[in-house]
Amino acid sequence: MRKSHPKALPYLFFSEMWERFGYYLMIGIFTLYLKDSVDGFGMTEAEASDLYGTFIAFVFLTPFVGGLLADRVLGYRRSITIGGLMMGVGYCLMSVHSLNMLYLSMLLVILGNGFFKPNISTLLGNLYSNDTYKDKKDEGYNIFYMGINIGAFVCNFFGAALYNMIGWGAAFIAAGVGMFIGIIIFWIGTKHFKHVDVIKPASESDMSLWKIFGVILVPSILFGLIAFFLPEPLVGSHSTDAFLFGCIPIIFFYGRLYIKSPKEEKRPIAAMLAIFSVVILFWAVFKQNGSTLNTWADRYTDREIPSAFVPTLSSLKLVEKNEYVKDTFVVMDNQFRVADKNHKDITFPPYYKNIPERERPKEGGALNLFNTNLFQSVNPFWVVALTPLILAFFAFLKRKGKEPSTPAKIAFGLTISALSCFVMVAAVYTSNNGLTKSSPLWFISSYAVITIGELFLSPMGLSLVSKLSPPRLTALMMGGWFLATSIGNKLSGVLSSLWDGYENKANFFLVNFVLLGIAALLMFAMLKWLNNIFKEHI
Repeated sequence: MRKSHPKALPYLFFSEMWERFGYYLMIGIFTLYLKDSVDGFGMTEAEASDLYGTFIAFVFLTPFVGGLLADRVLGYRRSITIGGLMMGVGYCLMSVHSLNMLYLSMLLVILGNGFFKPNISTLLGNLYSNDTYKDKKDEGYNIFYMGINIGAFVCNFFGAALYNMIGWGAAFIAAGVGMFIGIIIFWIGTKHFKHVDVIKPASESDMSLWKIFGVILVPSILFGLIAFFLPEPLVGSHSTDAFLFGCIPIIFFYGRLYIKSPKEEKRPIAAMLAIFSVVILFWAVFKQNGSTLNTWADRYTDREIPSAFVPTLSSLKLVEKNEYVKDTFVVMDNQFRVADKNHKDITFPPYYKNIPERERPKEGGALNLFNTNLFQSVNPFWVVALTPLILAFFAFLKRKGKEPSTPAKIAFGLTISALSCFVMVAAVYTSNNGLTKSSPLWFISSYAVITIGELFLSPMGLSLVSKLSPPRLTALMMGGWFLATSIGNKLSGVLSSLWDGYENKANFFLVNFVLLGIAALLMFAMLKWLNNIFKEHI
């Protein structure tokens, strides 16, 4: 890594690894915590999905502001530090079981990610701006992306063990500790990247900060409040309306940025905005990993541990015990419930709902199950395992002179991701539409396919922004990439909240396939135009 890449790469790699350790540990248990009727908040599937979608949407909306402030005022290192500390405190506060404290901690994470996420990606891109390393930029972002997913893979095992031993609070505190470790590593390596931490003054065509806050951000808040207090929601829920309405002034800002830019900057900005618009549909499907797919893993996937492995996994505190009460199953308030021996209504572990009576444990017994959040490590496992293969594949094509352009990689990524939906359709049919448990191999295979698509798309998007952005706008355009991610994240929550309304769950995944298919067709339709812009500006 040190021979062919900047010396700063390992420090940014491990900083981002620990930051993602904290974020994905938290997000892996977030909806499970919200739906826990004993130690959580007892939310329904729709309520948890809506809050999850709103949360991750705002997490990726604030990079617009964080990138802007870093470009113009704070610089990248200071912004990254502020953001990391805010997120670390936010994760720790989630350990306090209070709805008001939950909202406060979510706010800190939302604001902190806005300062951290776009600026560490921009700092990495700046390291590859000189002639020595510029041909290694795509590879550098792939390596960086692998660091993200090492953290995302490892964190769920810590989360499961701490939850089983102590409770939700300990898992959230571990997320905060991970974030603080990331900041320490970042500052240890600062001498290797401080030379590319340069504040870029605004040009005459740029809005001043005060004008941006007055013309863009204040109207965003007002638009959101108006939508929130409409008599009836227009798109699913008031929170969804508020978010989508609040995005309108920000989208207007990027449109104005294109119109007011100098002639030589118009085509690359137009290319980035077009790609941002298309990849919204990718994130709308992909980010269901913390909602719909978490539900599939929790309730529809066979999580029972073979008896031979129970002692080992129990010693690692990775076994979740589901106690069984033999009685009549009753559905109340969309919750799976039974009455205990004193006829008191209690929440019943929904895992038993689709297990045949003969396979259930005896009365008073329990099943030994993998913790649901361990399935959140499947995607990062595939990223770590497949990244070297994808890099080798692209290197092979490059030697042959046949490596696809960055826009072409994104188009192929959308196509491959669409195919993953068919794997989940097969999982639905083999489980008789959820009447019996689905093999975990379907879940794992689906993630393998969509991860290949992700590796063609997500790190390429970061690289694309770094390549095409005018130097004075790099962090701001990186914020635009995360704005697209944000809107997609919110739409993922909207789609997930419709899960209970699909009697045939296969149709739910077919809708996801159609959305990704449309995105792929749009990308291929623009490919010639996008490739011409790349040839002109790179």
